[in-house]
Amino acid sequence: MAERSFQLYDTTLRDGAQQEGMTLTVEDKLAVARELDGLGIGFIEGGWPGAVPRDTEFFRRARTELALEHAVLAAFGATRRPGGRAADDPQVRALLASGAPVVTLVAKSHTGHVRDALRTTLAENLAMIGDTVRHLVSAGRRVFVDAEHYFDGYQLDREYALTVVRAAAEAGAETVVLCDTNGGSLPDEVSSVVAETLALTGVQLGIHCHNDTGCAVANTLAAVDAGAVQAQGTAHGYGERCGNADLFTVIANLVLKRGREIVPLERLAALAATGRAVAELTQLPGAAAAPYIGGSAFTHKAGLHASALRVDPDLYQHTRPALVGNAMRTLVSDMGGRSSVELKARELGYDVEAGSDAVARAATRVKELENAGYSFESADASFELLLREELTGTPRPRPFEVESWSVGVLGTGGDEVRTEAGVALRVGGRSVTATGRGSGPVDALDAALHAALDPCFPALARLRLVDHRVRVLDGTAARVLVSYRDGGRRWNTVGVDTNTTAASWHALLDAIHYALLDTGPTPDHRVPATATVPDPRPGTTAAVSLGALDPATGPDRFRP
Repeated sequence: MAERSFQLYDTTLRDGAQQEGMTLTVEDKLAVARELDGLGIGFIEGGWPGAVPRDTEFFRRARTELALEHAVLAAFGATRRPGGRAADDPQVRALLASGAPVVTLVAKSHTGHVRDALRTTLAENLAMIGDTVRHLVSAGRRVFVDAEHYFDGYQLDREYALTVVRAAAEAGAETVVLCDTNGGSLPDEVSSVVAETLALTGVQLGIHCHNDTGCAVANTLAAVDAGAVQAQGTAHGYGERCGNADLFTVIANLVLKRGREIVPLERLAALAATGRAVAELTQLPGAAAAPYIGGSAFTHKAGLHASALRVDPDLYQHTRPALVGNAMRTLVSDMGGRSSVELKARELGYDVEAGSDAVARAATRVKELENAGYSFESADASFELLLREELTGTPRPRPFEVESWSVGVLGTGGDEVRTEAGVALRVGGRSVTATGRGSGPVDALDAALHAALDPCFPALARLRLVDHRVRVLDGTAARVLVSYRDGGRRWNTVGVDTNTTAASWHALLDAIHYALLDTGPTPDHRVPATATVPDPRPGTTAAVSLGALDPATGPDRFRP
């Protein structure tokens, strides 16, 4: 059972939304909140009602559309204005009108900010805090106070910073959160200030850290170790400048490294999936190297590591990936060797014998091909085709043969540019010619292949080309990585050639061959002599005809 006394507080929807490039709709915010609630987050800060219209709308809709199972919704806002009354302040009224059961107030604890930013006296700042907190508590709200710039303010005027903490608590604030707003503190400083503040005030404390020194997570852990009972952060460390403490990393560290069951272990196993879901909603992917949940968090490339991992995965992993919903991966490259190939083969589901000749041959081919420009670490499908050849000792099955292909680009003199491709294939002894159009050579070739092969291999109709990337190698060759999706499956293949379009063609063929592993054509390839095949991409077209290839009309004579 999760610790009831510890407060896990997410501010993705407010502080995280200040990340450069992030724009969340109300629908997005509601969806993110549901994901975080499913993880077991205790408090979700929805935004600043009254100050941001979108946030006001979020709280309005949340009343009927957001059924939270674990989390409590919090509204963020400021203390009343100088010289006024909390009961009359429109921003304070908006906080109550939001209906959020928790209100988090930002308050100044740095004397310089009080004088220069608020332009009021130190005494009035304390009155603003006390009046606002008392008003909200009397209205039945739980109140947290974010003591802004606390660590810098503590160094400048310790007594005043402590007085702010006491004033908030005496007025009824449940937790006072010490904020490293500029993100310039280091863990030893945070630990010392939190411990001293706790000892001198006896107030329940929280921590909110920015990542400007790269220490936001470490500072958060240091604060918790020193006695803080609330940890604030954001999904993936989203936030302005260098971001906030990554709450996913904080959660995993507290549970797995500190033994604090702040979320149940069964929910911790959803950490990686939650991270992916939030990244999809925000359209800002988390870092591949993010601790615990990143795609590279448990990925191994060097041969020395792979050799040890074959004996015991724990030798090069600090925890079991499954605990956070992740998985170990092995990258195949020229930096690895037999052990890397063996581990990767088993990861792909092949039962290979340690030290076998087939593994040795595959490792040798990988080194040779990568020396020629190939890269298999992001092209698992191409590697699997190579591996199968070595395990069986025979060339890969060829469900079709290529007779020729071509690509043409036509510019009309205006802005319109058309790219068309033609392919001539042989399937089961019959010639198939087809053409396709697309936004570029890769799209056009993909359309032509679909037109030619979908009638013969119906399973290919589900394939979608989702991405392709080109890299020029030393000015002499090009490497192209293509990505396909078939429902929930996705795979990458790689091609290398001195001609960029030819490199793309090789990668496309690998992708089609991979999709057709253990799959044969339809009986007798019974398709119409001429057929129009719907292409998966709007604006692209494809046509196919079957019969003997006529050199005068085949792809070698193709013209756009």
